Amino acid sequence: MIRPLHIFLFLLIAIIWGFNFAVAKIGLQQLPPIMMMALRWTLVGLLLAPFVKPPHGRWRPVLLVSFTLGFLHFAMMFTGLKDVDAATAAIAIQLQVPFAALLAAIFFKDKLGWRRALGMMVAFVGVAIIAGEPRLVGQYVPLALVIAAACIWSVANIQIKMMGEIDGMTLNAWVGVFAAPQLALASFVLEDGQGAALAAADWRALGAVVYQALAVVIVGYGGWFWLLRRYTVNQVMPFMLLVPGFGVLSGVLVLNEPLTPALIGGGLLTVLGVAIITVIRPKLVAPAADRV
Repeated sequence: MIRPLHIFLFLLIAIIWGFNFAVAKIGLQQLPPIMMMALRWTLVGLLLAPFVKPPHGRWRPVLLVSFTLGFLHFAMMFTGLKDVDAATAAIAIQLQVPFAALLAAIFFKDKLGWRRALGMMVAFVGVAIIAGEPRLVGQYVPLALVIAAACIWSVANIQIKMMGEIDGMTLNAWVGVFAAPQLALASFVLEDGQGAALAAADWRALGAVVYQALAVVIVGYGGWFWLLRRYTVNQVMPFMLLVPGFGVLSGVLVLNEPLTPALIGGGLLTVLGVAIITVIRPKLVAPAADRV
């Protein structure tokens, strides 16, 4: 039985992660996406690294995770998020779960089974329904970047599982330390006007960066890993399924995005597909769960 106070904490984490889609969109209105990620991971590294143990003997795998998760995933995700609505991104990024199930079958010889295959198909059909909306015409490249980011997340998930047991906050801290310079270099090469954008940024843009570092990583991940040590994965996974719903809600309430029938139907199908996968093999996604 989950204690009422812990239920509240689960819900708080789901709300924090879900509403980050809208918060991030606000920041992206003023800051280049890769530069914004460089700032986020710099702040995470500064806040966490002094208080966690170095990952002795695991420097190489942590560095590799910093490249796939910290650099590739977030660079793709936020570049796509800049030009696609928050609600669509909140649903599309859930494809990281079927991607993870597929990679687990390949790398860990984990039997896929017809139920998980069905869940994967349902999830992809849900995103396809959303992508077919007329309002997304011209946004296919940004949407493809979000889906590619979901795939990269699943690769990072496999890397983390191959590392064995590692404290979540330690991993976040050192991913931040290593990913920040990678993102800064990529921003220097691929983006323009970073200095002017930072100088002109108001409290909303800077607040978005702080929200991601403090709320999403430290409060969200800190609470998530603390709860994972106290409850079974089967008990905590249903709360993860609330995140895309709060992500859609954030777009509607904060950014006045339209709540269309296709978005509702496609979103429900995607969440249903993810639910089928996580109920059958919940440990595929829980330890490395990433919420943008």
